[in-house]
Amino acid sequence: MLNPFPDLLTYSMFGPLILRLVVGFIFLDLGLLKFREEKKRWIASFETLGLRPADLLVPFYGLLQIAGGILFIIGLWTQVAALAFVLFTGMELYIEWDARDILKRDIVFYLLVFVVSLSLLFTGAGAYALDIPL
Repeated sequence: MLNPFPDLLTYSMFGPLILRLVVGFIFLDLGLLKFREEKKRWIASFETLGLRPADLLVPFYGLLQIAGGILFIIGLWTQVAALAFVLFTGMELYIEWDARDILKRDIVFYLLVFVVSLSLLFTGAGAYALDIPL
């Protein structure tokens, strides 16, 4: 079947840009939440999963998410950050599945972020990024 809007394919490099910016801001927000409102709940979920010392791991995890979110937003080391986000969201999917009563988030949210991160791992940064594809 023919593409109904072939002229839009000219702008295909903007798809990864949009995905990269949205996921970057999501992870920036998720990282900041680990220092503020959700810190106690994340510490409780880490302790429930046997990840100790949870009071040190949660801020470190938040810093990794903030750093990765910034890398995504500016488009630097996009595939490395995407790989980290695939691992992070895979871990958060597990945490959500195992400790749903503690964090009370929607597992579909983490699944969506996981798939978008996986897509960016394969497609790269897209337009307006500091990464230059060779």
